[in-house]
Amino acid sequence: MKKLIEPEQKALEINLDESIYGTFAEIGAGQEVARHFFQVGAAVGTIAKTMSAYDKIYSDRIYGVEESGRYVCESRLYKMLDHEYGLMEERLTQSRPNSTFFAFADTVSAINYQRTNKGHGWLGIRFQLDPDGEPNELVLHVKLRDKNNSLQQLAVGILGVNMVYACYHYHDDAETFIQSLIDSLESRVYIDMIRLSGPNFKEVDNRLLSLMLVKNGLTDVAMFDKDGRNIHASEFLYKKNILVVRGSFRPATLVNMDMLKTSSRQFTEDPGVDPTKYYQMTEITLDNLRSDGEISDQDFLDRATVLGELGQTIIVSNCESYPKLIKYFSDYKIPKLGLVLGVRVLLEIVNQNYYQHNDGSLLHAFGELFTKSVKLYVYPSLQEGSSEFMTSRNMPIPDGIQHLYKHLLENGQVEDIKGFNPEILHIYSKDVLRMLRADEGNWRSLVTPQVANLIQEKCLFGFPCQRLEFEY
Repeated sequence: MKKLIEPEQKALEINLDESIYGTFAEIGAGQEVARHFFQVGAAVGTIAKTMSAYDKIYSDRIYGVEESGRYVCESRLYKMLDHEYGLMEERLTQSRPNSTFFAFADTVSAINYQRTNKGHGWLGIRFQLDPDGEPNELVLHVKLRDKNNSLQQLAVGILGVNMVYACYHYHDDAETFIQSLIDSLESRVYIDMIRLSGPNFKEVDNRLLSLMLVKNGLTDVAMFDKDGRNIHASEFLYKKNILVVRGSFRPATLVNMDMLKTSSRQFTEDPGVDPTKYYQMTEITLDNLRSDGEISDQDFLDRATVLGELGQTIIVSNCESYPKLIKYFSDYKIPKLGLVLGVRVLLEIVNQNYYQHNDGSLLHAFGELFTKSVKLYVYPSLQEGSSEFMTSRNMPIPDGIQHLYKHLLENGQVEDIKGFNPEILHIYSKDVLRMLRADEGNWRSLVTPQVANLIQEKCLFGFPCQRLEFEY
């Protein structure tokens, strides 16, 4: 188990390391990170410069104007890193040939006096691990959970120290690297996006970093795009309509593909949805990843690889409960949020809410799920031992909730998916998984040719083939 090192000790260790030298540029929540290094002493051995451009005109003159008009954003952080690291190289390479340089930057909005905003920020560090080596880069997004400004500023300072220390002391252990970021900060911050790159991190798969964030409790939701690049909702989902399809995708079968296609068509045909401001996303939960017991990194990557090849943006979450996911997206002013689920999952949700809540809390439980902006799109299932379909309109609802459920149907908050393919409803991912692992039966006909080829070429999901090994 990793020993907890206090931020003061971390800052002092960095200051006493004569090879580490760099700058701090901080916007928005004070020079909290640099302050830690100054307070512990010996900062002259580490800090070349600190600065904070609070005035927007000054900031724009230094780093350039943001097209979005925002200052707490990803692009602003990258401009700060580019500028500050460039100055380090230009001005100090000749005079400090044995130093490993870094440039730390953050742009943060702490909670205001009226508490009309939520504290969050972008933090990053560009750093060398070898003198004259190409730099690496750590970038993350943080949500600040303290309830006052001074505590949030203090949290930013500790997080920044943890970042610098992790880059130089835990760079060879990704799990420890991730866990150490919240040393002395438990329950005070959420880190919901991280990106680690550079010559010393070529073997790091950033998709696994997203999984580690969720698995280690640093966030409930993380996401990455079809190319495996970790992304943050604030940079591309603000005021967009979102359709989320949750599933095991182990592997993605013809049923999964039909759900994606039919739900997308139906969602974008909704009069309240602007199809030009729309994203479809697939979600895999930790609960689903634990279906065989422990979470397997390879199993997760196999699912992510297939979904990425299918062009999907992927969410990994600890949101077994849908209201948890809905709450996460509420920060981004989503006009319409569509959730796609199988009818048996809907039945389980209804029964759980009915039998686990008394009359006083039942309406509240349903209110968390069925908010004004949320609609459930329900994919049918075969009735057990029958060729008939179970849908949202004929599934067995407990008598005590019939009236409430009928209200949801009549108000269009629960809607059956139309145009589905009835010929494929007999396909279940667990059966396809068993068949492909033994390479038996007609499993290739139960997935698309693209998915079948991927599974065979890359030996995904335990398909019995030899993974190619290269000698270097």
